[in-house]
Order: sequence, then C-alpha cells, then structure tokens
Amino acid sequence: MSLLSVLSLCVQYQTTQGTVRAVDDVSFELNAGETVGLVGESGCGKSTLGKAVMRLVPTCDGLVILDGQDISHMQSRALKDARKTMQMIFQDPYGSLNPRHNVGTIVGQPLSVAGWSRRDIRDRVTELLEKVGLPKEAVKRYPHEFSGGQRQRLGIARALALSPKVIICDEPVSALDVSVRAQVINLLEDLQQSTGVAYLFISHDLSVVEHISDRLIVMYLGRVVESGRSEDVWRQPAHPYTQALLAAAPVADPRLARRRVKSILQGELPSPLNPPPGCSFNTRCPYAQERCRQERPMLRPVNDGRKVACHYDLLEHPALPLVDAAQ
Repeated sequence: MSLLSVLSLCVQYQTTQGTVRAVDDVSFELNAGETVGLVGESGCGKSTLGKAVMRLVPTCDGLVILDGQDISHMQSRALKDARKTMQMIFQDPYGSLNPRHNVGTIVGQPLSVAGWSRRDIRDRVTELLEKVGLPKEAVKRYPHEFSGGQRQRLGIARALALSPKVIICDEPVSALDVSVRAQVINLLEDLQQSTGVAYLFISHDLSVVEHISDRLIVMYLGRVVESGRSEDVWRQPAHPYTQALLAAAPVADPRLARRRVKSILQGELPSPLNPPPGCSFNTRCPYAQERCRQERPMLRPVNDGRKVACHYDLLEHPALPLVDAAQ
C-alpha cells in the first residue's frame, strides 16, 4: 500500500471574473522512501496541489489517503494528529520563519504543539540542528542572523521535528543561490537515506528534479499530462508539452544541446479562467489535430508503466506531422 494516495483531487477558486480550476482531477501515489518530482510552468497548479494535500487550502472534490487514513475531511484534533506524519518545506526561507522567534522556538514549535516537555524539546532541537549542519549555539539566534541557505536548513529542521513519513517540498531551493542549492539538495538526500522519508518535490528547476526524483509528474493548466519513472520521461517524453519543457532546460554540454529536439512551443499559457476546449494544450501543441480541439484526453497508461493524457502521444505516434499551433 502506498504511503500517500491522492485520488481525483480538485481545487477551485471563485474570483470576480469567474471560477478558476487550479487543480483538476489529479491523482498520484507516493511510496515510502521515494521522491516524486512535480514540474510545470508557473501557474499550472503545482504549489496549490501541494498545499491541498497538506489540507492548507480547501478542496472541492477528491481524496487524500495518508498512511491508510482518509484525511480529506478530518477536522481539528484528528487532523493535527495526522499532520505529524506529513510536513512541508516552504518556498521562501525568508517569509516562512517568524522573525520575532528565535531558532529554538521556531524548530521546537511542532514539538510544543504535540505536547513534548521543555527538556525533550531542547534536546530534540539540538539534535535537529546538528542533523541539518548548524551549530547548537544557533538555538538562541534569530532568522535575520542567517543566510538564505541556513534559513532553509532551519525550515528543513522544523519539518523533520516530528519524524514525518512524508515531506512536501514546495520549491525548496528556488530562492537560493546556485552555489547553495547543491548543499540543500544533498542534505535532503542524506536525510532521506537515514530516515526513509518520502518527498513530493515541487520545482520548476528541471535539472534539480532530474537529479533527485525517482518518478516524475508533469502538470499543465491544473491537470497531469504525463507521469512515469524519471529516467523514462527524460529519455523519451510521451507528451508534446513534456518534450517542449525538457527541450527548454539548459544543458551544460553543447554537443548534447545540439542533438536535442528543439523547443517548438508557441504562445502563452491560456487563462485558467477560460481554458480552451478539448485538450488544454491544443492551442500551443505543434501536433494538434481536429480531435484535440474537440475531445479532452484522459490520463491513460502506456508502455513502461507510464501514463499520458494525449490522443496522439509521441511513443505511439513518433512521426506525427507538425502543424502551426498558432492557427
């Protein structure tokens, strides 16, 4: 049984212009000790999905099964107990830490809420600081006294406080300098090896996701368009959007860059207030046919254990003719 199962999850917001379907019928599973990468353009619903799984934003449909328990409609005490199993690392290491509290209070807050004694909290905070590579003397210092990378380590320490089985990492390195990103990623990998924690790793940095994830989920306009083992998706993407997304990622080796499929993605992300009929990607897809403009493709299994939401996926139709997506 999977550690985390998300089934047909939906999140929608009411605005003055209408209804936005930020997350639309998303399903996936996360196993113990596994890292699932979640990628897509800004505004595709990645962070909203992570917060919905954590029950930080309300959902309008679907289920979240955590360690065998349905937490979708849990309230108050039951939800607080369930959250001991799942924690979150937030994107902004500057805004996610209370500047009025010292490190001891910040990292120890989950323990305090869980009813730990002061002595046990003090010992656990010291242990956590050591685990994320910070000195125990940091316990009396305040967030403004730390660098961005150190603040993110504090966020990781806080997320680890109750020994969760699942951690949702929402763009955990996007606000950090390139030189610091590798340190934080290596820390997350070391912690996973030592604790067996599972990660849902949300990021727009494809090079980081490729490095850390076992499986990959690609989202577009609130829906999953492709999922599968990372190595399979990277080697041969099945969905045209995935192909364009990977082609746009920078490559250090110019010889590899020349051999890549050139990015042929046109136009901007459609407004989620008024998504196009049929396949939501048809207005930008270079392979779109008439069926794509009329019928929305469902996420279906293809070979090598992958799933793809495309009528003419690139695994089954590699020679599909190009068309002008702007027409």
